[in-house]
Amino acid sequence: MSKGLYYKTKEEIELLRESSLLVGKTLAEVAKVIKPGVTTLSLDKLAYEFINDNKAIPAFLNYSGFPNSLCISVNSQVVHGIPGKYELKDGDIVSVDCGVIKNQFVGDSAYTFAIGEVKPEILNLLKVTKESLYKAIEVAIVGKRLGDIGDAVQAHAEMNGFSVVRELVGHGIGMNLHEAPEVPNYGKKGSGLKLQEGLVIAIEPMINFGKKAIKQHNDGWTITTADDLPSAHFEHTIAIGKEKADILSSFDYIEHVLNNKR
Repeated sequence: MSKGLYYKTKEEIELLRESSLLVGKTLAEVAKVIKPGVTTLSLDKLAYEFINDNKAIPAFLNYSGFPNSLCISVNSQVVHGIPGKYELKDGDIVSVDCGVIKNQFVGDSAYTFAIGEVKPEILNLLKVTKESLYKAIEVAIVGKRLGDIGDAVQAHAEMNGFSVVRELVGHGIGMNLHEAPEVPNYGKKGSGLKLQEGLVIAIEPMINFGKKAIKQHNDGWTITTADDLPSAHFEHTIAIGKEKADILSSFDYIEHVLNNKR
């Protein structure tokens, strides 16, 4: 089962933490300016400059040909939205996914922002998606299995009436953005790869307000819900731990900014 897996040393995990925290700080810069009227491309430029100023490289830029530093996915866009001229509107929700490479190691994290006055039922989608991420992290410990992570996300999302995207998954992460293993957001308790110390993964629930089906657009990147209902996305990079997972990325910088904006 361990074919192709790359377990990290304590020193490597600290380098991954440094990269992952820079992602959180980059998303906090986005949080400072994200509001109605702002274009998604302007957020991308801000992130590009901030990452470069911190002597790091945007991990997504030119990754398999992706043209930008951030994936910005609005409303029914699930993931991999390409920044452009779209101006954010009151009531939008926006997943901003960011990756950086620093000291050769990659950090990856995503946060879904509510723009202005968002409908309560959509805010609940954001809340449940974020909760499902933390429920998954609770079981990301030595001796548990990948299926326990997927089950934790799926159970919480479906209990609240939402659906889990199947075709897109979390992933191992290290010196490469995507490493083994794949980390689905659905699954069966007690199934799949046994979790061991040194395994670093990105857990990223993608939860739909409506049905689970998705479609890919002609740009080759943007994924939307098939029913055009909203989707939310939160992601942390974590290291498997004995007693509890070590969350290497952070939402604290982002939420500090958002709380001060209220």
